[in-house]
This record gives sequence, C-alpha cells and structure tokens, in this order.
Amino acid sequence: MFFYVKWLPDMKKVFSFSLLLFVVVTGCYAQSNPVINAFPAGTILHGNIPYNNDTLQKHLLDIYLPPNAKGKLPLVILIHGGGWLSNDKYADIGYMKKTAAEIVASGFALASIDYRFSTQAVFPAQILDCNRAVSFLYDNADKYGFDTKRFAVMGFSAGGHLASLLGLSKNNNVETFFMKGSSRSFNIQAVLDFYGPAELILFPGADDAKSPEGILIGAAPLARPDLAKAASPVTYVDKNDPPFLIIHGEKDNLVSPKQSQLLSAWLNVPGVQNEVIMVKDAPHFGSMFDVDDIRNKVMAFLKKELK
Repeated sequence: MFFYVKWLPDMKKVFSFSLLLFVVVTGCYAQSNPVINAFPAGTILHGNIPYNNDTLQKHLLDIYLPPNAKGKLPLVILIHGGGWLSNDKYADIGYMKKTAAEIVASGFALASIDYRFSTQAVFPAQILDCNRAVSFLYDNADKYGFDTKRFAVMGFSAGGHLASLLGLSKNNNVETFFMKGSSRSFNIQAVLDFYGPAELILFPGADDAKSPEGILIGAAPLARPDLAKAASPVTYVDKNDPPFLIIHGEKDNLVSPKQSQLLSAWLNVPGVQNEVIMVKDAPHFGSMFDVDDIRNKVMAFLKKELK
C-alpha cells in the first residue's frame, strides 16, 4: 500500500547543533550529548555504553528512557545512516527531533547505536555490530527496564538498510551475522525503514568498487554478485518476517525510491505486512521527514506493533 505525503519546500532541511549539554549518566560521570535537549524534560540518558566489551568508539550506544517510567518498556533501536562510512548515533536524531521526542514521550525507550564504518571493516562487520548491540540490549533488559518481547528497529538510509537486514535475517539464523558468544534469543517485532537500500545491485554505481556500496562489500556489486546478495535485505524475505513501515522521498537521488518499492514488492510475495509512504517532492533525508503526518504514521505503527 502506498501513501503520499506533501513536503513544504520552505521547511528547514537540516538542524544545526551549537549547544552541548552535560548530563549525568550511568556510572556517575558526565558526558556531552548534542541531542539530549531534543528529548522531554526529565529524560534519563545512559550514554556511551560499550556493547561489545571493548574500547572501540564505534561499539557504543546511548539509551534514552522516559521520565517517571513504570513497568517494562517497549524499545525502539535506532541505526544511523551515512553511506556505511560516516555519521554517528546522534546524526539522524538531529533532524528527526520531534519524532525522537515523541517516541520517548509516548512511553518507549530509545536506543541509538554506532557501528564500524565500511572504511574500517567490510561487510558483514556492520550487521555483526548491529546484532551485537541488540543482543546487549536484550541481555541487559532487566537493568534498563526493557520488555524483551517488544523490540523494534528503526534506521535511516544506510541505517535503514541495516535495520531491514537485521529484521529480515534474524529468523534465518545467518551464522556470519553474529559475533561469537552473542545472544540470539531476541526477536524483532517491527521495522521502520527510512529510505534504506534493499538490493545493492540496483544502485547505478553497482559497477564501481569505489561507490559506497562497493566499499561496503569490498568489491563492485556487479563483479561480486554473491557478496551483494548476502548484503541485500531482500535476500532474506520470508513469510515469518516482522511488519514494515517504509518511508522514502519521491525525489531521492541518492537512494532511488525503487529500492523501497522493490522491498515492499518482495514483502508482498509471502504476505508480510508492510506499508510504503512516498513523501511528495522530498529528496534524501532531512527535517521534511519529521512532519506531523509522517510522525503520526510512525507512532501509530509503533503503538500497534509493540502494544
């Protein structure tokens, strides 16, 4: 099912960050977080938590808990974009401030994770890291107050690719997608995919080893279709997959809307619940995806699937 949402051209495309707020986090130390001011007053931040028992900066995550939370909380796990080779766990919250704030204000916990760039380690390092982060959150659910039966993943661009890949491949038990010793007990109940690639060979630069998708897998996708297939979310679609909400800009010139249309078509084949929202006149990423119409769809989806 496809829905179109109008984007007002005079809306800001990006948010600037000039204020760093210092907050007290787990372990009684202070750290700067450039997006904490986007969240409701009283939001509890557990910042820069190592999720792999190592010292890699890209193996950290942040947890945002609602003020005065009671009982076990549903958890939304955010995976950032950046072509698999840039940005961090704050980047997409920066232009999706209202959505991030409403998720927490509505009684959901939010975890934002970092992962190794493709310039540091080629695929499957990125999905290994994402699965490891989710395993950590599952294993520490009691400590932070999560309901392990209510996990959703949400990703933007390259993060949308990883969120889709994580949600689709989990029930396939892909051995190479999990670090040794990682818990595999978690399940994903819902996936929110914002303009994520679904099929690497569909990219115009699929013949270029220096394209972002080529750097990701260490070769031009057309030269190594086996690697491209292994890294493409559509490879893992089956009837047991969780429901998807897929959101894409109609005029996206970095990740073609055809990527989301293809993912939806593949999900339709075995009958997996999904909805595609095409944002009229919108390019790739930005605050036009943080408008009321889209945010209402996102919240309705999360409330329905994580009820």
